[in-house]
Order: sequence, then structure tokens, then C-alpha cells
Amino acid sequence: MVNILMFGPPGSGKGTQSVTLAEKYNLLHLSTGDMLRAELAAGTELGKRMEKIMAAGELVPDDVVIAMIANKIDSTTGKAGFIFDGFPRTVEQAEALQTMLGDRSMKIDQMLVLEVNDAELMERMKKRAQISGRADDADPAVINNRIEVYRAKTEPVIDFGRKASVYRSIDGVGSIDEIFGRLCDHIDTII
Repeated sequence: MVNILMFGPPGSGKGTQSVTLAEKYNLLHLSTGDMLRAELAAGTELGKRMEKIMAAGELVPDDVVIAMIANKIDSTTGKAGFIFDGFPRTVEQAEALQTMLGDRSMKIDQMLVLEVNDAELMERMKKRAQISGRADDADPAVINNRIEVYRAKTEPVIDFGRKASVYRSIDGVGSIDEIFGRLCDHIDTII
């Protein structure tokens, strides 16, 4: 099993690239954001609890996210591994993920970090809001908060990846195909 962390700030292209990489390498794409939005759409108890937190651009509690991921991993068959899109978001989540994977005789193989400047991120999220209708991408205050939360709480996970020798920096600016090629160059070294 190959396990890849797709990492980068909101709007860096993690989701777009993760979907295509999952198809190419027969990986299950695990997007905690998509999983939580599905809970919201279904009107589940979890969705109701998380609605206010997500609307403000804050992070969902770790125990909820880890449990959702563990359930998905345990119920998946026929895949070569997993691509974690936008997770972990904190060092604590990274440690919990590493422990949970270790309990299943698995490990994190690569952390691919898409590097994109803030001005480009803002433009991408505004465009995404127009295309997808995601309200959380339309409000500049929410966008700024999400970037600030990423910088304060999520960027420290990069040091976790460096210490584990799985960190790989990827230029996240360019065409979707150019960025995809850069990512594949790194993944091909472990597959």
C-alpha cells in the first residue's frame, strides 16, 4: 500500500490533482473536506455539528476526522493505497494518522506540498466559488481566515514531513498538466 499526503494551502490545487493522481495510480482519494461536506448535505448529526465550524473556516475536531478516515481505510479493498487530500492539518493529526496507519502495518510514503503564493491562492478560490458555488470560497474574510489558519496550524506539519523524510516541495504554479507532471515525477520514485 502506498500512502501519499497531498498538502498545500486552501486553493493550491490539492483536490484537482488528487483526483487525477488517484485515477492514475489506483489510489483511493480521501478528502476530509468532501467527506464532511457530504455529512452536511445529508443533514447528519455530524454535519449539523460541523456546519458552523466549517462555515467560519475553522478546523474540525481531530477525533472526528481520524475516525472518519479509519472507517474509510478499513472498508476499502482493491486499491493500491490512499491519497490524503488536505489531511493532516495539524501536527497532532499527523501523529494520529501515523499511529493509525502503523496499527494497520502501513506508513506515510510521501508528503507532496504544493507551493503557491497568497495572491494566486485568492484568485483561485474566487474562481472556484464562481464555478462550484462554494460559499466558503466567495467571502474574502473567510478566505483570509482559512489562509491564516493554514499558516498558523497546518504549515507546522511540513516539519513533521521533513523529520519523517517524506516531504517533497512541488511548484504549484502553472497549468494543471504541468503541476500533474511534477507530482507524477515524485510518485514514480516510490511506486
